[in-house]
Amino acid sequence: MVATDALKKDHRVIEQMLRLLELTSKKLENGEDMPVDLLKKALDFIRNFADNYHHGKEEDILFKKMGEKGFGIEGGPVAVMLDEHNTGRGYTRALSEGIDKYASGDDNARKEIAENARNYTRLLATHIMKEDNILYTLADKILPQNQQEELLEKFAIVEKDRLGNGRLLYYLNMPDELIKAIT
Repeated sequence: MVATDALKKDHRVIEQMLRLLELTSKKLENGEDMPVDLLKKALDFIRNFADNYHHGKEEDILFKKMGEKGFGIEGGPVAVMLDEHNTGRGYTRALSEGIDKYASGDDNARKEIAENARNYTRLLATHIMKEDNILYTLADKILPQNQQEELLEKFAIVEKDRLGNGRLLYYLNMPDELIKAIT
């Protein structure tokens, strides 16, 4: 296995969460109530699995290794991915604010939640496509097998440090469990 295969596996899980966010947006826009705990779990997933864990592996390990091979963070594909990560964090902050308002009884927050969930979903859907089909292909061409194995070892350390023991399985199962809860 190469390191980018592990990242692609993360993407498949994130795509399931994007599906949940789309379903949530539609339900809120149709006037349906959404359980606040479900919204908070989705936010937890975005912050801890998608951003802290997955983007952390990319930013702190893969992108740095690609930088050593001439792919700088000031321009080119790595810079675009970093910019999109930051844009996603902005949508996540706005989504969090909307969820807090909704939890405190502000029914007008439905629109804010739906809008930011959709913006995040659109961004991540195209972002994942670019990484899977462009950036990771470049990485696979420039990183020999021994460096791929080194990246995988570092990914395991990130899992332990950022998620803790047993938490990966929790996040891997979360999108499907949440989808089942609202369908």
